[in-house]
Amino acid sequence: MSPSESRPAPVGLFVNPASDRRAEFQAACGEVFGRLLTADNAGVAQDLLTEHRIALLVLDLGGYDTSRAADLAALSSLVRARDGEPVLVICPYGSTVWIPELMACGPLQYRISPILDKDLREVVEGMLRGPLDPQASAQQALLDKEAELRDLLAIQRSLQRALCRMEEPHAMAAQICLALGSFPGVCHTALLQMGERGNLTVMAQEAPNHLDIAALAGGSQRLLESPLRDVFPPLLAVSSGELVLLDAPEKAGEPVMALALHDHGVRMVLAIPLRSEPNGPILGAVSLMFDRHVQFSREHFSCFTSLAQFISFGLAMSELRQQNDALAGTLTDISTIDALTGAVNRREGERVLDSEIRRARRYGLPLAMITFDIDNFRSVNDIYGYPIGDQALRVVAGTVQSRLRNSDTLARMRGEEFLIIATHTTAIDALKLAEKLRETIAGTELPGCDTVTISLGVAQMAPDEGGQDALRRLSGALHRAKRAGRNCVELAMAK
Repeated sequence: MSPSESRPAPVGLFVNPASDRRAEFQAACGEVFGRLLTADNAGVAQDLLTEHRIALLVLDLGGYDTSRAADLAALSSLVRARDGEPVLVICPYGSTVWIPELMACGPLQYRISPILDKDLREVVEGMLRGPLDPQASAQQALLDKEAELRDLLAIQRSLQRALCRMEEPHAMAAQICLALGSFPGVCHTALLQMGERGNLTVMAQEAPNHLDIAALAGGSQRLLESPLRDVFPPLLAVSSGELVLLDAPEKAGEPVMALALHDHGVRMVLAIPLRSEPNGPILGAVSLMFDRHVQFSREHFSCFTSLAQFISFGLAMSELRQQNDALAGTLTDISTIDALTGAVNRREGERVLDSEIRRARRYGLPLAMITFDIDNFRSVNDIYGYPIGDQALRVVAGTVQSRLRNSDTLARMRGEEFLIIATHTTAIDALKLAEKLRETIAGTELPGCDTVTISLGVAQMAPDEGGQDALRRLSGALHRAKRAGRNCVELAMAK
């Protein structure tokens, strides 16, 4: 008796709730089996597994709703019941999130549908036939697994280094894409980030194949408005919030997109949504495109999912760091800026003066100061009230600030008295500036009150003079301007 005559005819079990799907599988692969059993739910399938010696269990997910956790749990129990015996999962594109979940329950092979009858039959025949040399096949599988784990470990290490740059979000994103691109077969990686008002943009991409996914999606950075939202894996991963695997571009049902991907050497795409916490808001997606077909293992899915989690944490921490920096900047402004006038406050003005004095000495540069106050300011408050007085302070400070250089500093020293620190400025130039400011303020109309004037004192720092000494000298010049009748400029006497 030949081996083929002694081997029992294989019995298959096809599980799918839709009768038309069972009929399609029967037509494509029924004759491969000696007997093909069908079940429309996991309970019936469990009974058949108990009653019969099933050579191949086929789970067709085409009739299932992937949002139903109960269905996933029931199918997972079938995979566990196989205890390592052959399982084939047929999963429609767009519903591939269950594949890694089922892999966690036991070994299986999967195919993404739609799949040609010929290809499906070859897969079934190969799984029923098994390896010609089981021992050699097991040894090769062990070697492949070792190589796979080395690749996954390498990409994990590269990603960890990339995440160290979270203080520079876009540089970090570029390094993440570069790290992911080191995995064998990857020809394009991209990191997509959800921005304000639900706007999804390409944060970074590594494209040895010269593919621009923003251009592919329609040329707009508002990617979720793209007509490819429900077919292009990275966009579908964001809109659905689930892992998406496309093992052949044409299976997405969008010929133009499929042709573009094929033209850039893309044969497979994996996209994973990014969340900083389970069931949390979508932060974006990570996309990996491959130049070959890869049958992912449980370790592959586990590693890529973990990497997506790390990336999510990195993005969240980077955003938190930016918020903290912005808050720190706000706090610094609050502590150094005068809230009423927008000028720096006295403490900050004295700090800037000391810093500029040291710099002027170090490089031998001129440094001038101008002090001024509003003439008869108490009368403004008494006649028109404090709100009008505050408005006068704001207008005067704003007018003066608008005529200073970026390198100059305006500080409110007390009440209505201000200090201008003018870098790279001699006494002559400071006098000219002071006179222009005096004329400008005298000609400025103030809402709610008469025009006000200012008196000014000007001084140039002496080479060995300290800040406090210079301020006292400058104050003397301001007092002389007041005694001279106000609305005038006085130069401080040289030390």
